[in-house]
Amino acid sequence: MLRDQRPLAERMRPHQIDDLLGQSHILGKGAPLRSAIESGAVPSMILWGPPGVGKTTLANVIANQAKRPFHTLSAISSGVKEVREIIAKAARQQGAILFIDEIHRFNKSQQDALLGAVEKGIITLIGATTENPSFEVNSALLSRCQVYTLKALNKDDLLTIINKALNSAYQNRNIELKESEVLMRLSGGDARRLLNLLELVVDVAGEKVVITDEKVTQAAQRRVALYDKGGEQHYDIISAFIKSVRGSDPNAAVYWLARMIEGGEDVKFIARRLVILASEDIGNANPTALVLATNCFQAVNMIGYPEAEIILSQCTTYLACSPKSNASYKAIKQAKKIVREQGDLPVPLKLRNAPTGFMKSEGYGKDYQYAHDHPGNFVSQEYLPEGLEGTIFYEPGDNSRESELRKRLKAMWNQKYGY
Repeated sequence: MLRDQRPLAERMRPHQIDDLLGQSHILGKGAPLRSAIESGAVPSMILWGPPGVGKTTLANVIANQAKRPFHTLSAISSGVKEVREIIAKAARQQGAILFIDEIHRFNKSQQDALLGAVEKGIITLIGATTENPSFEVNSALLSRCQVYTLKALNKDDLLTIINKALNSAYQNRNIELKESEVLMRLSGGDARRLLNLLELVVDVAGEKVVITDEKVTQAAQRRVALYDKGGEQHYDIISAFIKSVRGSDPNAAVYWLARMIEGGEDVKFIARRLVILASEDIGNANPTALVLATNCFQAVNMIGYPEAEIILSQCTTYLACSPKSNASYKAIKQAKKIVREQGDLPVPLKLRNAPTGFMKSEGYGKDYQYAHDHPGNFVSQEYLPEGLEGTIFYEPGDNSRESELRKRLKAMWNQKYGY
């Protein structure tokens, strides 16, 4: 008998709902998705979760159980043309399912191409994504889909997968699992990566295989960065990254950036955090930071990996080296606090718009002074509601640029705001 040449991860792919691990919250007895599958009323859905937790497998299981035509596309290599071709084919079928892997990589026009077919029931869409669909799937398409969150596999789940592989795919091999800690750690909760590592260890070993942490490390050749995009590591590393940039340490910042890149983090997630950081932690201390970060976000979306890492590194090191100020961040927080505490204070009459004669007769816009009619394009008048006169929300930071802003504000407002 010929040996099955498929990768171990493919050979071990579950075909029944009960064989899927770690998703009892949606697939356990009486759980919402399981009930939908068993009833045959499968809705269009987005499966959201970290890599290697069974999103593709679940889509296949759904199609098999529902006995429906099943089509697959990868958002990495497919475009509007391929989407339309499959929709045309599905229109001649009954209840076709279209599975799109990494649907977050589809742009708006590609996602829009799916809308009509989903609305008319030509296809049942199953999209898989590692990114928050609220950010990465357009609202029109998202509103037509149920979102199911898949959880990272825990150690018990991973150990079960290892034992299943040893007892089925390798049942004719003399294999002893002596240690599994490194297998667990390097897999990062990803079942596919776990099985790839196991296969690598077994394939390089002799007739008698004893799996140890040392052998796993050697077989892997290098220690894969532990980075579970859906778990605690994801939040810890992005936190360390942001704090390093905020703390003006380009060396630490670029290290944590490398950890994210090696872990396969989406470039848009990293770039989005840099845009926020440029305003929250640098702000008017260096307004160019926001311009560069915004351009970085646009550039990495056009370029993608691997070249995008250069752009991310440039932006990260620039922001880390920039002077820092959170004055704008504090200003809006303080203003929101006052709004919540004091409610909707009336807009002063002179600041109100007066598009009708009646409003003018009521005093709307009366006594308002147009700044550009005065020297230096400034005139001292009250802009805050009654009761908040003289309240300071924006306190310029201690840096050269905002020191200039402070001088200008002091010259204009004298002692009113205490600048």
